[in-house]
Amino acid sequence: MKVLNRKVSNVIKLKQSKWRKIMKNIFVFLIGVTMLVASMTGCENAVEPQMPVDSLDSEISELETTANKYGAYAPPASPLVTVSVGEDNLAFWPYSGNDFSSNPVCPINLIFIGEADPRDIRAALFSLDGDRSTAGFPDVPPFNDTWQDAIGFVEASYSSEDGWTAGSIQLSCGDYGPARFHLRLYRMGKWTVANAHFEILIPGTTDHQVISWELAEQLVISDFIRSGLLNPDIPMIPTEQINEAPFSSIPAIIYNELPPDLRYAIGGPLEDVGEDIPIGSDGHALILNLAGKVERTSGTIQKDLVIEFGQFIPKPFCSSGPMDYVFVEGPVYMTQTITLSDNGIYQMSFFAHGELSITPANPLTGEFIGESLTAHAREAYKSRLTDGFASASSMLFQKIIPSSDPGAGRLFTFFHVSSSGANVAWQDIKCPSAEWATE
Repeated sequence: MKVLNRKVSNVIKLKQSKWRKIMKNIFVFLIGVTMLVASMTGCENAVEPQMPVDSLDSEISELETTANKYGAYAPPASPLVTVSVGEDNLAFWPYSGNDFSSNPVCPINLIFIGEADPRDIRAALFSLDGDRSTAGFPDVPPFNDTWQDAIGFVEASYSSEDGWTAGSIQLSCGDYGPARFHLRLYRMGKWTVANAHFEILIPGTTDHQVISWELAEQLVISDFIRSGLLNPDIPMIPTEQINEAPFSSIPAIIYNELPPDLRYAIGGPLEDVGEDIPIGSDGHALILNLAGKVERTSGTIQKDLVIEFGQFIPKPFCSSGPMDYVFVEGPVYMTQTITLSDNGIYQMSFFAHGELSITPANPLTGEFIGESLTAHAREAYKSRLTDGFASASSMLFQKIIPSSDPGAGRLFTFFHVSSSGANVAWQDIKCPSAEWATE
């Protein structure tokens, strides 16, 4: 119980009534802001236009061919750390990333051993209801939500035994927005390492902002405590510090829009800030020793969403400088399909597309300062996990037209991780005033 006290004491000490008050204020804020600049509904309630029959598909196919030809060098990650349970050892990179540069994106804060296949972790979490009151969590979303498959960017981690490892399974407690807990799982031999984080959907966009590592870690731990699957003799083992603490930050412009109760819940300053706020982390992970598992449920799950984009953002590519902002608006259509077969093969496919309006703007005044252009966006993720194989890939394509306009350009990124060693990371940018640029 000492480990439990160390990891979930902040949650348990909060009275349920106080959490209800905090979360009520949080969600009044989130929903109110979202209603001003964005909407999210099921696609069955929206009229989806036909996919344009043009050269985009062939252009993307040619770019993927180039990526597979030239982007296949994946050097080992560094630095590695080692954790041990008895005679079992795991040497791994204590982060995840979206390329092979060893630039960390998320810290590993959970490690599973025993019945630790990601498909079994998924089944265990799916078997639970949303009542977390015994751990002090309130009866409000996302704290009372059940687990589901998540829509999320593809990332990878690394171990000395298996090399680069795909995050083939992602889970969420809570819907895509306005807030959710997000869990990515990376199988490494008999181990699975994971990152859990609490995040909000940035209003008017399809992107999330992480606001806490620790709160999500505590929720996952509490769920496995109530699952009854932990080894009763050695249920949990804390690691030494394995990654940077604190890690990453919340932009001040986002932090200052959070209500005081949410700032308190994530351990941040209550007053407005002039600089980005570090995301608190103790740098440790907790090893969960699973002695049991629940039966996996085979079948197919499909999700359909439409996000109404409407936000001022820095121009994402072909930018003239830090003050080059644009207002982007229009619907983005998303479809995800997850299948778990009777013989245990897990497969996920995701596709998003949109035709958006993009207008140059002054970020200080919000005034439009140029003519609107058209942006075509395509995004696709795939993953697969079997007993002896894991893979995941992501593709992002954005094109601003007409190409004759000075504000036009094209961005293409491709990332593929496979236990077969077919690893690819490639980015290709074309701007009107430059030749092809790759990195």
